[in-house]
Amino acid sequence: MSDCNCQFVIFGATGDLACKKLLPALYHLHCAGRMPDELRILAFGRRPWDDKGWQDFLHEQLETYASNYQADHFADFCKHFEYVRGEIHEPESFVRLRALLTPEGAEKPAGTIFYLAIRPTDFIPVVQRLSSAGFNQEGDYRVVIEKPFGDDLESAMQLNEQLHNHFREDQIYRIDHYLGKEIVQNLLVFRFANLAIEAIWNRNYIDHVQITVAEDMGIENRAGYYDQAGALRDMLQNHLMQVLTLIAMEPPPSLEADSLRDEKVKVLRSIRPIPKSAVTAYAMRAQYGPGVVHDKHVPGYQDEAGVEVNSVTETYVAAKFYIDNWRWRGVPFYLRTGKRLAAKTSSVAIRFRHTPQQLFRETSIERIEPNWILLSLEPESLKIEIQIKEPGLEMRVRPVQLNASYRKDGEQELDAYEALLLDVMEGDRALFIRFDEVEWAWRVVDPIIKSWGRETDYILTYPAGSWGPDEATRIMDKEDHYWRNQI
Repeated sequence: MSDCNCQFVIFGATGDLACKKLLPALYHLHCAGRMPDELRILAFGRRPWDDKGWQDFLHEQLETYASNYQADHFADFCKHFEYVRGEIHEPESFVRLRALLTPEGAEKPAGTIFYLAIRPTDFIPVVQRLSSAGFNQEGDYRVVIEKPFGDDLESAMQLNEQLHNHFREDQIYRIDHYLGKEIVQNLLVFRFANLAIEAIWNRNYIDHVQITVAEDMGIENRAGYYDQAGALRDMLQNHLMQVLTLIAMEPPPSLEADSLRDEKVKVLRSIRPIPKSAVTAYAMRAQYGPGVVHDKHVPGYQDEAGVEVNSVTETYVAAKFYIDNWRWRGVPFYLRTGKRLAAKTSSVAIRFRHTPQQLFRETSIERIEPNWILLSLEPESLKIEIQIKEPGLEMRVRPVQLNASYRKDGEQELDAYEALLLDVMEGDRALFIRFDEVEWAWRVVDPIIKSWGRETDYILTYPAGSWGPDEATRIMDKEDHYWRNQI
């Protein structure tokens, strides 16, 4: 096990995020022998439980959400936990928390981590009360917050100012679980550890880039949040934009946190501003209607529980961005995400330019299709699509895929949250988001947000179970550009 000595406080320990992601991730780390031996976890919640009540609840959640749950590991896992009953809006609860974390005469722990698995509206009240209780800039304290980091540029700036009133930037861990995915991290190795790839990773060879995050599920029980946020804020501004920076960034001088994040910010600062008068040429939105997903009839967004009447919140967004630097100028980056689509998939599809056709003009080959690099984040795979000659006397070609699968038989996948939680415990900030990344990502999409904020009467629709609206191709630069749904 790791010898990292720290304490871990989970605010919102009985909420959806903790139950579905954090608790299973901690359990998997424990089973794999990756969790620090002395790790002490305080589950902070409102329910009137003792430790036994918490353990019963924990057992139920792990049975539901942890993969490969084994009851014989549960007793040892529970030894790490203490349940703390409290209200996040009561200062007295934080005084009690202080006494538990730093009992009189006890040796000071190497680090105390506060994971805010709570509503974004509660971030600042909790941070303020942590600071008032003495958990602030003077100690080894780390605060982990989940997206959304604001809901527009102005609110993001305000949130950051409030956070910095109580904690230093190096104490704040803004988590985007996409950055913890092994295939996303493998993108850095694929690019920078292979000279043959890096040599062609530019506008001279690459025609365009597509980034897709498609979900087959609807909004489930998140109408209260989702109807205010929409697909642009929920997914594109953060997850997809982070993947874009990893694809487009220059080689950093090292893998240190700030070196990586400096290069990502350079990408965001180089994205061409979208003119207010041309938003419709750069972005489009739509909302799912009734349809069939996996042979099951599902309702449209307007019929989901909790959605406002005549809501124009987008459940699908497609947008185009240009990066005006020496490597990428003129190469469109197409980003799209949506709910109730035909399949659940996350992918990056990079299309290369067409080859000159003169060599084959006297043959039966009518057209040579371009090469692709196809990176699937879910399920994980990495493929290169090339053209070969078909067997036979005639000169005909067909595409084949070279599969660069990197996981050997028996090798276990490390969940994104598991990787990121380990990084927090070890103080590694490389895969966490610095505020200037948040700021510039909001600056990129701000013209779209403002334009759509004025359009409150109508929104396009697409049938659930499809790949989105046909109109999504209108943002593309060329007639032979099309969305790559299958890789």
